[in-house]
Amino acid sequence: MTIRVLLADDQALLRSAFRVLVDSEPDMEVVGEASEGAEAVRLAGERRADVVLMDIRMPGTDGLAATRLISADPALAHVRTVILTTFEVDDYVVQALRAGASGFLGKGSEPEELLSAIRIAAQGDALLSPVATKGLIARFLAQGDGDDGRDPARSDRLDALTVREREVLVQVAGGHSNDEIAERLEVSPLTVKTHVNRAMSKLGARDRAQLVVIAYESGLVRPRVE
Repeated sequence: MTIRVLLADDQALLRSAFRVLVDSEPDMEVVGEASEGAEAVRLAGERRADVVLMDIRMPGTDGLAATRLISADPALAHVRTVILTTFEVDDYVVQALRAGASGFLGKGSEPEELLSAIRIAAQGDALLSPVATKGLIARFLAQGDGDDGRDPARSDRLDALTVREREVLVQVAGGHSNDEIAERLEVSPLTVKTHVNRAMSKLGARDRAQLVVIAYESGLVRPRVE
């Protein structure tokens, strides 16, 4: 099965480099390029993209707004957005995760990391660099400044979860894979996957990345600054 990738970046040179890298893989193909967000949203649907590599800072509609539009469109529910950023510790990245991005990756990452990120997102696991993503969210929510970004309504929504689903959500927020969670809770990976899917459904989360955000915003998991 070929993963259909859309490139969204205002720098043509970077798009060309990404195209060469992606098209060199037998299980991937670049199906389109966009230089700004609105074009990326349109092409995501027209070209039936599976994964969009999205730059945050673009002229016109930026990557954050484009990510939000893709996430909110039921017709694009299958599309996964991976944010590419020059600065990995960036408030825009946290906002993008809240808007529905599947994860983030620094532009300085190794080629194999980028290719792995595309495959992970396409599989629906949708959580890039779990520990890094968790740490990024934790740092920003811990800063506060009078508004730590927590949503009391989400705390109430946790009431819909079973005890086991809460336990699994805590583990997901810790950046653990299904296999690791299964070992920790002494259940099968399939059981963990079922609990994760049910938690996403009950909490209205698009993927695991949003589960991490919800876990912190609801206060189920408390951020720590090292």
